[in-house]
Amino acid sequence: MTVRGQSQSAYFLAETSKITETHTLSVLVDNEPGVLARVVGLFSGRGYNIESLTVSETEHEAHVSRITIVTTGTPEVIEQIKLQLDRLVPVHKVVDLTVTGRALERELAMVKVRGKGDARVEALRLADAFRARVVDATTESFVFEITGKGDKIDEFVGLMVPLGLVEVARTGVAAISRGPEGM
Repeated sequence: MTVRGQSQSAYFLAETSKITETHTLSVLVDNEPGVLARVVGLFSGRGYNIESLTVSETEHEAHVSRITIVTTGTPEVIEQIKLQLDRLVPVHKVVDLTVTGRALERELAMVKVRGKGDARVEALRLADAFRARVVDATTESFVFEITGKGDKIDEFVGLMVPLGLVEVARTGVAAISRGPEGM
């Protein structure tokens, strides 16, 4: 992009508009060594942040993987990210699921809580209310598995802190558009 004959970088774009948005991008890529590094390098090389990143092969016969990236930036920066991703050779398609407005997003977390007595009972009660499953239990701790939107998981984790939260492992966002159409 040029302004009065000068090249304009993404850094300049970030300074011109203060309104940031969070977008979920779905990127279909060749499943081969180095592709994820190239995608992540695009972000780090330009100073863009990745809030969440998930990747897995989705079409084994075609050797295609799907990368789901949640990132935050101004509308101009988000547009630049999409354009730059689309230019990478191993990228087949980039879809901004936030723009479609019809995406389902879920995250998985495992939450370890240590406690005895009333704290243990309260942790089990809250887990039931949040539809979290007990996937491991000892006489002193639980590991809960919870799926849902990120804010639901954040709330559950926050409630576990005073009850003896030990550790949290999260997968990152998996997202797909609603309806019969595919990418």
